[in-house]
Amino acid sequence: MSLYPSRITEYDERAPTANETETATFALGCFWGPDATFGAVDGVVRTRVGYAGGTKADPTYNALGDHSEAVQVDYDSTELDYSDLVAIAFENHDPRSQPRKRQYQNVVFYGSDAERDAVETHLRESDWPEDAVDTRVERLSGFHLAEDYHQKFHLSSTPSLFSPFEEAGYDDDEIRESSAAAKVNAHTAGNDVAAFEDALSYDPRQ
Repeated sequence: MSLYPSRITEYDERAPTANETETATFALGCFWGPDATFGAVDGVVRTRVGYAGGTKADPTYNALGDHSEAVQVDYDSTELDYSDLVAIAFENHDPRSQPRKRQYQNVVFYGSDAERDAVETHLRESDWPEDAVDTRVERLSGFHLAEDYHQKFHLSSTPSLFSPFEEAGYDDDEIRESSAAAKVNAHTAGNDVAAFEDALSYDPRQ
């Protein structure tokens, strides 16, 4: 995959704005994997990683307190809804076991009664016995951004794909909030994002 700075900026300019998206948050172990998994989903516009579920006021990676690593997903509700994301979350972890270490525990967060009902409906319609599910379901009380070096980890670890974002003038915050970066990060982690590869890698000089 070859990237061109102009294609990156064009892609981001066409992406729905923050006011045009909804947000969902999940803790599913180390946040690098879920960040890439959700980034590959059609209708997911942006992703970011951070810490949630605890009470510590200013968690950091080295002082996490009682928070867990989490991914936050901005999505276009005309293409998918919260229940779709809940299904993806449960497909990508084993809800029957909970890591002992709080940092990597599994939590599905909801922000409204309707979202809580969606999670409960998913669990009720699943094949898991009710008493076998250890994944916690909690109202989201806050989300704390992780450090820059954790954002779009797979992308930032691949210089050939990361450098076009730098050439486009993107700073750390812009890369974190870039729709293009979410898709390329997913691609770099091995997820299938073929449609986005075509959109981002076409050389406008041809």
